[in-house]
Amino acid sequence: MKTAYTNARIVDPATGFDGTGTLIVSDNTIEAYGADADTSGCTETIDCGGRVLCPGFIDMRAHAVDAASALAGGITTIILQPDQTTTIDTDAVVERIRHRSVDSQIVSVYPMGAATQGMNGKQIAEIGQMQQSGAVGFTDCNQAVADAQVMRRLLEYAGHFDALIVQYAENAELGAGAIAHEGEIATRLGLASAPAAAEAMQIDRDSRLAELTGARLHFALISSKDGVDAVRAAKARGIRVTCSTAPHYLHLNDNAVEGYRTFAKVRPPLRSEEDRLALIAAVADGTIDTLVSDHSPKSADVKRLPFAQAASGIVGFETLLALSLAPVHAGKIDLMTMLEALTINPAQLLGLPTGTLAAGSFADFVIFDPDKPWRIDADTLISSAKNTPFDTLPVQGQVWRTVSDGVSVFERA
Repeated sequence: MKTAYTNARIVDPATGFDGTGTLIVSDNTIEAYGADADTSGCTETIDCGGRVLCPGFIDMRAHAVDAASALAGGITTIILQPDQTTTIDTDAVVERIRHRSVDSQIVSVYPMGAATQGMNGKQIAEIGQMQQSGAVGFTDCNQAVADAQVMRRLLEYAGHFDALIVQYAENAELGAGAIAHEGEIATRLGLASAPAAAEAMQIDRDSRLAELTGARLHFALISSKDGVDAVRAAKARGIRVTCSTAPHYLHLNDNAVEGYRTFAKVRPPLRSEEDRLALIAAVADGTIDTLVSDHSPKSADVKRLPFAQAASGIVGFETLLALSLAPVHAGKIDLMTMLEALTINPAQLLGLPTGTLAAGSFADFVIFDPDKPWRIDADTLISSAKNTPFDTLPVQGQVWRTVSDGVSVFERA
């Protein structure tokens, strides 16, 4: 099979290409793209209608596979977090997840292994064995490795394999029991809270440990201006640190929890408007390297509870593109930068052979209309749960078609 995707605005952040043309897919690989791509011998032609065609999105932080929902959001690669029913902390569990992914031939799933055994923060997990089995990074997920000596040894050990350690940026003592951002709203609602300084303190400590060991360190879900400043300072010193955030931190501030709205309860918590604006600026200037969904399906039974008891987390696969495009439409972030954070940047951090449209690469790509208006409707989400704080929100930008391994696996009528 040889397919020509014509009349597309092709955007390849890996090369900086942005132009109208045709992309040729031969079986499961990309053969060529550009204005002069040769369509002779193509058995099928698909007119993209001027829509954007770019590499499939790589979601570096998801707590469930939810494949149909991911494909509807243009996500062709899911990085599964270790906080599963069976914790991903051995090579056997990693191998099982990778085999299931290969057998499904729908969406690529790569696990992140636990950084410490059982994610208990005390004993380093077998990073080398898990990496050989297919783990692309190591993290204790929603909790930081609090012990500085354990973190140092973890980074030293990871350095032997050039493995990526992903740290949840929150000082354990300051963040203990917190469910909201320390500020006027948390005080008025009587919610236990943590200051943004808790994030910056963890980043400062671990950046110095990364500098000491020379290891690679990634901070997950930066949520504050203080956190951005700490990462920026570490990068300026030449330390091998990177970081990510999620679109809900670019779109919402702590006003969203007014009325004890548990669907806006996330970890780390939504912060102030100043923090939100600082995060947008940090994506725009490259301080924040990747955008993630932090997709975490939760049933109504665990979300519709008093705020303190309700589970944290939102679904994010199907809203990832539209929410990420909001600051693009507002002129705060350019499209190429936003797509870098969803494609080539996570691919390079994780050592994946995707995130590009280069000839010979896997045919994983998404075609979307960046200006298509629609309204988020929780009831129509494909996701296994409907816990989104964006229900009824009007947005722009929608996936039209998702191609994984050369096969069209999602099409919107």
